[in-house]
Amino acid sequence: MLRTVLPSLLHRCLFGAPLQQLATACSCSSLQAAANSSPAQRWGQQQQQSQAAAFHSSAGTAHGHGSDEDEGAETISVTFVSEKDGSETTVKAPIGKHLLEVAHDNDVELEGACEASLACSTCHVIVEDEDYFHRIPEPTEDELDMLDLAFGLAETSRLGCQVVATKELDGLRVKIPSATRNFYVDGHVPKPH
Repeated sequence: MLRTVLPSLLHRCLFGAPLQQLATACSCSSLQAAANSSPAQRWGQQQQQSQAAAFHSSAGTAHGHGSDEDEGAETISVTFVSEKDGSETTVKAPIGKHLLEVAHDNDVELEGACEASLACSTCHVIVEDEDYFHRIPEPTEDELDMLDLAFGLAETSRLGCQVVATKELDGLRVKIPSATRNFYVDGHVPKPH
């Protein structure tokens, strides 16, 4: 439902009177500034902010080295088990990071073709212990839709980009399936940026 309503709401916010009405009722200076600018200016500002945030947030982890802020962060132990060869890699996962980031930061082979935008199922993992599976918040409808496309789906399947490290997950073990379904380029395994 959100997919059908969101474009209409976005159009009304960018091009209609509701934003101006909100700005006059609110003392928020950024909202007032947005109401006084043209739709094209607002769109341009949003694009610049989005691009700057994407570049800034990915620069530290782009090459698998983690960020400076991770060094002092509280961590939990997570074990990735490869279904291909049975190898196990136990890593320290900073609280608040999702498993896809943790895998990429530690050179664990977990694809993540859509870069955590919830548009694919290539970061599919299987939680080995059902007790841990129930400690993870329920998946959203969007995650369930993507999981329907996953290779080797199991009862305890989740997307690595949606599982965030919390204290309750210390000792978590997840299996990485032997294959993925990447509809973008069949057979291509992208490297983390």
